[in-house]
Amino acid sequence: MAAGTSNYWEDLRKQARQLENELDLKLVSFSKLCTSYSHSSARDGRRDRYSSDTTPLLNGSSQDRMFETMAIEIEQLLARLTGVNDKMAEYTNSAGVPSLNAALMHTLQRHRDILQDYTHEFHKTKANFVAIRERENLMGSVRKDIESYKSGSGVNNRRTELFLKEHDHLRNSDRLIEETISIAMATKENMTSQRGMLKSIQSKMNTLANRFPAVNSLIQRINLRKRRDSLILGGVIGVCTILLLLYAFH
Repeated sequence: MAAGTSNYWEDLRKQARQLENELDLKLVSFSKLCTSYSHSSARDGRRDRYSSDTTPLLNGSSQDRMFETMAIEIEQLLARLTGVNDKMAEYTNSAGVPSLNAALMHTLQRHRDILQDYTHEFHKTKANFVAIRERENLMGSVRKDIESYKSGSGVNNRRTELFLKEHDHLRNSDRLIEETISIAMATKENMTSQRGMLKSIQSKMNTLANRFPAVNSLIQRINLRKRRDSLILGGVIGVCTILLLLYAFH
């Protein structure tokens, strides 16, 4: 019975070592694939600095397919190695010889550490590859946008300049209109205040005229001059407003 269980343990260890060797080789190839993809991406980026060629990476699609295939194979090997480690853990828990438990647990822990290292290395390499591929796709998209912009830059630049000039002209016109409105409002408030004062003075003068008929003729002359000054002031303000509006819209 002991010999049978010992053979079972040795079979599990043999399977674990075989899977670990396969994983080691796969991970080396997987790392080389990611490194070659990174170098080809860098060469392609340097080439695009001196050339307008926007051709994607050579064999990019085949490298992607190879990456996906190798990733699936490594994940399957990791799953199989995890299953073997689980079986080894079950065996150590059910082992009937206490003196061997420490040695078995040490061996199991070593295989678990190897599995953890391989899993970490796989996920790290996979993440680096995905990051490089996403960056390359982004750079390819940016290069296409730049080339598309350059191809139509002759007309688009002229159109953009016209739009910007028109936009600046409209902004200046809005600013001048706002200033004109502010001046008109201030003038209106000033004239309203002056009108109130003149009404007060006029009421007082009318009272005096009623009391002193000789002053009535003087008041009438003052009113005529005041009306004339008001007409002149209104005309000047109207002309200034028209000139400002003409300047703003031309």
